[in-house]
Amino acid sequence: MMNDEVRTKLSVCGLDCTRCVDYENGEIKSLSARLADLLSGYERVAKLKSVNNPFFKEYPLFLEFLHHFTQGSCGGCRSDNLRCPIECNAKTCHRQHRVDFCFECKEYPCDTQFEGKTRERWLERNNRMKEIGVKNYYLEQSKLSRY
Repeated sequence: MMNDEVRTKLSVCGLDCTRCVDYENGEIKSLSARLADLLSGYERVAKLKSVNNPFFKEYPLFLEFLHHFTQGSCGGCRSDNLRCPIECNAKTCHRQHRVDFCFECKEYPCDTQFEGKTRERWLERNNRMKEIGVKNYYLEQSKLSRY
């Protein structure tokens, strides 16, 4: 895997955009669309099952969630199609500072990026990338849960 490929997958702050539920070309979107396709018409069966298992009365709500997961439309932090709901200064300031990742900035760690636990995780991610390299970091974190 080339560094440019990794750079397009990782956000400036170090999160893996491709594993985000809102990512337009992500696995969550494609697997959700596949599951929705496989479950097409299951509403009738869920209604029958709800007689013996009240859990299935919530099937319409499940379908709403599933439909949401099939609608990912964010192109990631580096794209013009940015839809990330996380308040993050790095989305824009990386262009001003001409860096790919926060840890590369001469002002890192700045005081404008996150607070509390989110800041701690941001620092951990960026320090780890700095320590082992972006490509190794990507491979390491890709084995962990995104959320």
